Amino acid sequence: MLTPEQHARQLIDAQLQQAGWLVQDYKQVNLGAGPGIAVREYPTASGPADYALFVDRKMVGIVEAKREGTALTEVAEQTARYLTSATKHVQRIAEQLPFGYEANGHEIRFCDWRDPEPRSRPVFGFHRLDTLRTWMRQTATLRARLRELPVVQPEGLRDCQVEAIRNLDVSLKDDRPRALIQMATGSGKTFTAVSFVYRLIKHAGARRVLFLVDRGNLGRQTLQEFQQYTAPDDGRKFTELYNVQHLTSNQLDSVSKVTITTIQRLYSMLRGEAEYDAGNEERSGFELESAAPQRPKEVAYNPAVPPEAFDFVVIDECHRSIYNVWQQVLEYFDAHLIGLTATPAKQTFGFFNQNLVMEYSHERAVVDGVNVGSDIYHIETEITRQGSRVEKGAAVKMMERQTRRRRWEILDDELVYGASQLDRSVMSTNQIRTVLEEWKARLFTEMFPGRSIVPKTLIFAKNDTHAGEIVDLVREVFGKSNEFCKKITYSADEKSDELIKRFRNDFNPRVAVTVDMIATGTDIRPLECLLFLRDVRSRVYFDQMRGRGTRVISPTDLLQVTSDAPAKTRFVIVDAVGVTDSVKQETETQERTGALGFERLMHAVAMGNHDPAQLHSLAKRLARLDRQLTPDDRATIEAQTGGLSVQQLAGRLYDAVDPVQQELAAATVARQEGHGGEPTDAHWEEATRQLTETAVHLFDDPALRDLLTKVHAQKDLVIDLVSQDVVLRSGFGERTTPESAAAALAQQRVTQFQDFIERHKNEITALQLLHNQPYRRRQLTKTQVRQLADALRLENPQLTPEHLWDAYEQLERARVRGAGPRKLLTNLISLVRFALRQTDTLEAYPLTVDQRFQQWLGQQQQAGRLFSEEQQQWLTWMKNKVATDLSVEAEDFTLPPFADQGGYARAKAVFGDELPQVVEELNDVLAA
Repeated sequence: MLTPEQHARQLIDAQLQQAGWLVQDYKQVNLGAGPGIAVREYPTASGPADYALFVDRKMVGIVEAKREGTALTEVAEQTARYLTSATKHVQRIAEQLPFGYEANGHEIRFCDWRDPEPRSRPVFGFHRLDTLRTWMRQTATLRARLRELPVVQPEGLRDCQVEAIRNLDVSLKDDRPRALIQMATGSGKTFTAVSFVYRLIKHAGARRVLFLVDRGNLGRQTLQEFQQYTAPDDGRKFTELYNVQHLTSNQLDSVSKVTITTIQRLYSMLRGEAEYDAGNEERSGFELESAAPQRPKEVAYNPAVPPEAFDFVVIDECHRSIYNVWQQVLEYFDAHLIGLTATPAKQTFGFFNQNLVMEYSHERAVVDGVNVGSDIYHIETEITRQGSRVEKGAAVKMMERQTRRRRWEILDDELVYGASQLDRSVMSTNQIRTVLEEWKARLFTEMFPGRSIVPKTLIFAKNDTHAGEIVDLVREVFGKSNEFCKKITYSADEKSDELIKRFRNDFNPRVAVTVDMIATGTDIRPLECLLFLRDVRSRVYFDQMRGRGTRVISPTDLLQVTSDAPAKTRFVIVDAVGVTDSVKQETETQERTGALGFERLMHAVAMGNHDPAQLHSLAKRLARLDRQLTPDDRATIEAQTGGLSVQQLAGRLYDAVDPVQQELAAATVARQEGHGGEPTDAHWEEATRQLTETAVHLFDDPALRDLLTKVHAQKDLVIDLVSQDVVLRSGFGERTTPESAAAALAQQRVTQFQDFIERHKNEITALQLLHNQPYRRRQLTKTQVRQLADALRLENPQLTPEHLWDAYEQLERARVRGAGPRKLLTNLISLVRFALRQTDTLEAYPLTVDQRFQQWLGQQQQAGRLFSEEQQQWLTWMKNKVATDLSVEAEDFTLPPFADQGGYARAKAVFGDELPQVVEELNDVLAA
């Protein structure tokens, strides 16, 4: 049998051979056998090196081999010693060899000791000899060249783009392996990426850059960005200077500097597949998340696409599915990883090692005029809220999902369906028509008053069948032709790219209906309305969908497709399913229409109301106003402000409530006062006061307020809130806050839980025992509690002990004590008793058991029954078993922790003949 060391050597030999190295023993060395030789046990002044690497007969590096399971992090110093150790009768590339590896058969680490700050890093496999040969010829390493990047010039870039590139430069100079750039949708993430890719190729000598996109049509958009990019210091197009390949086959172009592909195709290539179906690239990763869970994609070394194939990997739209399913694909490459996203999730921050080099939010982008803000218009119908009931004997139409064949049937039983079933298992044509008719009725009176042309609108449907029904009804409700409304989904008959192009650039279609295809990433600037006929659980996905409407467009370009739209000042989200009221929403998307009017708001600020919410609201309204101003308006206002634009006024207001700006200002105040540590609360207060004073002092001028009021009156929209008798809710409304939404969800869960207990109190054994008084808990078994938990889960997947505990904690925090392990099944007992008002406090079941245990011990002591230290330890283990399983049984002594201490035999030795009595007492007292 091989020793661990020998087995590790076998694996390392194979890994070297995979990378193209010939592996030889020192006594049988033949440096003429090939250009790349790895020699085992090569003698040095410090002893034999495990492997010496030779390229073209010259020694270039060392591999330090360790047994399987050895942690390699601390081995680099040992490798460094061999790199400098003298050798006889051999040519060396340098006195200190540059390339050092550590390997244990399952992990490889590498360090280029020519780097400015040599630091070992994990690599998927050994580098190929061609790679080392290329690096040897370079006068400076990539990491050294990254330290010499020229200062980015702001010409042709937005301020946020300049900041992102400069911050990325700093991260790369510090050799941070991963960096995340978060920029709001529409702020130019892709243009920013093309800009820094150009810098990395030209100034850092990057050999190749991989650009990963979410799906196929985004790859085509990215290619257009590279084709249209003009080099700021050369004047030529990017693609005139460097080759860019958008992969449509599984063949890498060896001369391309930039390769654009989906991660799906990349995985196919790493697996060695010759072809890949392009249709599989059209699905967004957000859709993959909502499908059945996928196993992480595992990869193996592929010599056709070695780990060093790319110096940089840019990952566009880095939502969370990238980091659970595809993480190994990304980590295959020995490259800096740079993420781009508008909507980061927790997994995103974790994958990029919390290295957020740029944070540019939608809110900030609105104030800067880079995005437009949104208003939310709610439409709620009875069926949308609560479903419906169809009586027995009624005629309904049935449709086969696969063939779409329809037939009429008479109901044998009453059909009752809830809101969650709507458009999934049951479709109500009248519900869709009611929403669309209400939308049409309010479109030109409330949402876009004074307009007569339907604004470019994107409707989000639940599925393809739902989308098809919506398309038919939109055409019917508006009395328009097929060209007016189109379905853009994966199953649409017309080519999707052509439809998207027409939707973006032509008068028709005015309305597009989609499920997921253009929910993320697709750039359609003329969009002014998003109608949600589907709910979305993911905050990240919802923010992506909402982002389709945020993009700015020049008035001239907008007029070409919507001739009665003078300017895109905001977009409207028509929420017909409550998507904006769910707890997932974490960012404000609208100003509160129930707040002060524009004139009164300015007056309130002038009078000293500097509440952050008021300053924030005024900043958003000014940002909207700025987008509507004519050159004459701007000149008049700037004459009154002393040269400040409306956008600058908005920016100052936003800075006053922006925690990032407050922190920077607080640090400045602290330095001015000679304070060397972190800013104190007093520094924060002074910084906020200064920022607020700078932001509001101009509004003291009544002439400026009057001027802004007059200009605003000419430009702003007036919104009425009106409800129809066929609609439960219709109009603009105040956004539900995350806190209120969470409370509403918690109350809903508690109510469902209490209703369930009442309905099933005489059916489910656990509820019978818990409901009846006097209560005899010792009759309750873990199996019975599990049956109750299963019944609750079937009623609603959210009615689990941990979710119910969270709900009560949200609503009655003062009456909740402890939680213990949130998934602890026995906590359900405490929850039921609290719901039945048998206890005044919701206490974690283990806490209740522990209290009873301490009381029992005290009673035993008073009665003169004392326990030894070992007996008390066994009693504690038994108590813990009751807390988790409601009882201690004889078979439990064959399991940990009892079995680890000798099991039942040892317990019998510790307690003697009293053991059965002690166990019975604990079962009786602790669970009583």
